[in-house]
Amino acid sequence: MPANLQPFTLLAADKLAAEGLDYINAQTDGTLLERSDLADLKKDKGQEAVDAELGKLLAAGGVDAMIVRSGIKVTPAVLENPGDLKIIARAGVGVDNIDLKAATDKGILVVNTAEASTITTAEHAFTLMMALLRNVGPAHKTMTEGGWDRNKYKGRQLHGMTLGVVGLGRIGRTVAERALAFGMDVVGYDPFVSCDLQLGEHTVRTFRDFKEMLPHVDVMSFHVPKTPETTSMLNDETFSMCRKGVFVVNAARGGIVDEEAVVKACDDGRCGGAALDVFTEEPPPADSPLRTNPKILVTPHLGASTLEAQTAVSVDAAKACLSYLRGEGISGAVNAGGVRVDLTALQAAYVDLAARMAKLISPMVTRGIETLEIELAGADLAAASGTIERKVLVGLLQRHFDTPLNVINVGPIAEERGLEVRVTRLEHAPSSPTQLTLTIHGPDGAVDGQTPAADRSRRIVGRVYGDLQPRVVEINGYPMDMVPVGPMVVIQNDDKPGMIGMVGQSFGGGGVNIADMAISRRSNADGTATALMLLKLDVPAPAALLETVGGQDGVLKIAGVELPPSAG
Repeated sequence: MPANLQPFTLLAADKLAAEGLDYINAQTDGTLLERSDLADLKKDKGQEAVDAELGKLLAAGGVDAMIVRSGIKVTPAVLENPGDLKIIARAGVGVDNIDLKAATDKGILVVNTAEASTITTAEHAFTLMMALLRNVGPAHKTMTEGGWDRNKYKGRQLHGMTLGVVGLGRIGRTVAERALAFGMDVVGYDPFVSCDLQLGEHTVRTFRDFKEMLPHVDVMSFHVPKTPETTSMLNDETFSMCRKGVFVVNAARGGIVDEEAVVKACDDGRCGGAALDVFTEEPPPADSPLRTNPKILVTPHLGASTLEAQTAVSVDAAKACLSYLRGEGISGAVNAGGVRVDLTALQAAYVDLAARMAKLISPMVTRGIETLEIELAGADLAAASGTIERKVLVGLLQRHFDTPLNVINVGPIAEERGLEVRVTRLEHAPSSPTQLTLTIHGPDGAVDGQTPAADRSRRIVGRVYGDLQPRVVEINGYPMDMVPVGPMVVIQNDDKPGMIGMVGQSFGGGGVNIADMAISRRSNADGTATALMLLKLDVPAPAALLETVGGQDGVLKIAGVELPPSAG
């Protein structure tokens, strides 16, 4: 390090493993500022006291990087004046305790260390599966009480069973590899993996429809984020589609497995047993049947709780900070930290439009994406095509991931899942409007698993005019003109009298004001007529209201989405 340069200062604002602290101290260009007392301050005086102390520390300047775990929240108040802070590292997976918008607005990169706990989390899921099938929990309890019930706790062997891995990301694939080593057959479900998964010499058959996988498995292990699509995906209905006596493991997120349904299925024999590390409410109530049902094994969210994982996340967080500060690269990024700064005002407006269009159409894409077509009409957009492509991918895929996606990490994630992106640049006459078109095709040439893409491919078209405001001018063949900002709802319905009145009355009765409404109608090839309503709301629509309206006669589809406010 040149003598005229000061070393980087890394603030450990949470209680980190000693190895992470030692790593920082061992670097010639790294100076450690340890404030593990902030965790105790939070316990004694609350979050506001931490905000004040941490905010004051940053505002004084000299702190280049900050590392936190789950105990300290990085709020907008903390980042109001971040001083010299350039990067925040979360020693762990989630970043719920870091305000990403506040960090991005201040130009601060946020990273996490998700890969460091992959093996630990996967091992715990596999441990739960083995303990469940061999009745380790109740057998141990009987032994400690003086019993010896060998016949009562006769178990099952994994070898020869079929494991269904729900979610084929890092953790799911790690579980699959271990199951194959134990002689299990493995299949998987992941709507965003468009081909069978190859793990060494083994091919994992991949289903894009969860219900299609269910009759094929003896054991299910869940490794998906909690989203509207995955919440209660294993419920009373889907349990009935499973093999009788199926075993269930959930070490992902509470609520993915319907807790009432799993108790009922254990009691009536549809479920051979369940092992749960995560719960809808943590901890679950003391009188919860999950704690007492003899066929359910529970642990208190231990997925990432090993000495090795806690050491790894601390060291990896320190390495990520110094690598970024040194200009060596970015690892584990969970926010973009900004996009290209050399774009014209029009190009930047189309980048913003692309993100809004993708997020708006995303709830309509429920069965995965095989091909994404991006059509850029107008030579002005050529320079922005790469940024537009990544913004579109983030908007389409984010709702399916726990980890925040950004323009840095979304490309490899899409490629890993076999998603094909086709970008077409059209140069046209000056009199023709510059516009952006997104078309999404699902697996096997179908968006919903049933209808050919030629008939039902998801398509959205947008333009930016002289005022640089984003506008959506078409959705799935319905022409319209709407500025996509703020809370919105898309409704497809039969084109018949009374639908507009029903929608207005329902939203008004639910206390949600409709600020603007665009309505478009079309005649379909089968002789029917349908309409599309695009509602702009003052506040986001509650899920219960969307469910109520969606259940009304004539409503074909409904989806809510919350877009950023106007950029202008």
